Amino acid sequence: MMFTVDSAQVKRRVTLEWLVLVSGAALARSSYDYIIVGAGSAGCVLANRLSASADNRVLLIEAGGHDRNLFIHMPAAFSQAMRIKRCNWGYVSEREPGLDGRRLDCPRGKVLGGSSSINGMVYVRGHPRDFDEWESLGASGWNYENCLPYFRRAETWEGGADAFRGGDGPLATRSGAGHPLNTAFVEAGRQAGYAQTADCNGERQEGFGAFQMTVDGGVRASTARAYLAPVRGRANLNVITGAVADRVLFDGAAATGVRLSTGARTTEVSANAEVILAAGAIGSPALLQRSGIGPADVLAQAGVSLRHELPGVGRNLQDHLEVYCQYRCREPITLNGRLGSFSRARIALRWLAFKDGLGGTNHFEAGAFLRSSAEQPWPDVQLHFLPAAMRYDGTQALPGHGFQVHLGANKPLSQGEVRIASRNPSDAPRIRFNYLTREHDVRVWRDCLRLLRTIIAQPALDRFRGEEVQPGPKIQTDDQIDRWVRQNAESAYHPASTCRMGDAAAPDAVVDPACRVRGIERLRVVDASVFPRITNGNLNAPTVMVAERAADLILGKPLLGVER
Repeated sequence: MMFTVDSAQVKRRVTLEWLVLVSGAALARSSYDYIIVGAGSAGCVLANRLSASADNRVLLIEAGGHDRNLFIHMPAAFSQAMRIKRCNWGYVSEREPGLDGRRLDCPRGKVLGGSSSINGMVYVRGHPRDFDEWESLGASGWNYENCLPYFRRAETWEGGADAFRGGDGPLATRSGAGHPLNTAFVEAGRQAGYAQTADCNGERQEGFGAFQMTVDGGVRASTARAYLAPVRGRANLNVITGAVADRVLFDGAAATGVRLSTGARTTEVSANAEVILAAGAIGSPALLQRSGIGPADVLAQAGVSLRHELPGVGRNLQDHLEVYCQYRCREPITLNGRLGSFSRARIALRWLAFKDGLGGTNHFEAGAFLRSSAEQPWPDVQLHFLPAAMRYDGTQALPGHGFQVHLGANKPLSQGEVRIASRNPSDAPRIRFNYLTREHDVRVWRDCLRLLRTIIAQPALDRFRGEEVQPGPKIQTDDQIDRWVRQNAESAYHPASTCRMGDAAAPDAVVDPACRVRGIERLRVVDASVFPRITNGNLNAPTVMVAERAADLILGKPLLGVER
């Protein structure tokens, strides 16, 4: 070389030149107290809570872009939001041995708000015993009594605060306006001998009743809107979009920052206090593995040098499967009659003008939580009722009028794995859920379908019920049900538990009960990947709760609730 340079000085200069190019959002500095990777259901909560003190300088990193899109904010358009390519990582599973080798879509939010900006907005906390189970699996302090105050802190329930519900939190939750078919479905459950519940997120989850949604004034209440938007003006909070976290940086066994990339450009940002991964059940284990933390065999195959062996990283993957059980409707009152271009335009125009009408709801306004058998100690089956018959993504609507039930077995024993294919963050990780590879899960699905048919056959639905379109009356025996489920079940888009929480006695635990990565200092994971076991219901609500409680743990604040 003909001249010498100060490499540190060059790095600083290149860094400063690059920062102003990150999706129009410049980094205010090259070091922060807290770096949060992922502006999703957990990351937006953490950004809000950690930046509440002006003493904390917080950086929130999002690989996707802004959430300014009609389809994101209009609740009825959630299926369209999921199909916006720039807002979805677009993951696809490996061939699933329990599903006849089919590959399933695994959409994950790649946008401010993460999956809370593209999900179906169903608000379900889970059953209280789900969280007591967490504690029994080594997540000390995460029992229901200790989690409940954080559920309450997170929400503003339309019915007001009580012992179970919150009245002044960031996240708005409400019930739907109702539909004659919803009422008939709930009554059919009563006629079939099942209990009813006035509030599935209150004192009693089990039974039939109204479902709830994260909708505020007719608009989707994503965590970006509920938690992040109100605090974007804080001088100590920097939010950047379009920047992929390549890997975590270390000094020995301590995390010191994050390497970011946008295309060919890279830079490094340091964290004085902690790095917090909130990239979700797919993104967080992949980032840990790219950083050299995980199973030694996985890292070796991907060409990543092992920094710290943690066999559980990426393992224990759990998800909810669901099937659509569809029926023709005898009366022309279903949403299938509102799917034409003219009807959709009227719905959208009304929503734009008044934020109400059919555009202001997700239409999953009734459902149930049931036990698959008398031996099951708490509910493990979820029914979402929809006064329409179509796929979840809005395609392939049933001709004419129909209704359907999204039927799911919510406490599977089958577990899968997330493993990186290479150290390149542009290469999608390999995802295999291993659905229906345990006999227990296969048996529960038989029970699920038969109990649903008993409910649909009740007198309350006689006026509306037409022929069973799917599975269809020919699907009756165990073998027929098993085959139909394998061929038709789809993901409910609820991946969890790939960085599971546990104590030192759990060899597959990735984080301790304070969400700290075991064996590494100043590094935490806070998202659905830390769930010790998947909960009975949709995952957005418990993910927000985990982030609320983790924020207090990170800040060293007294925890709400009483520790056992």
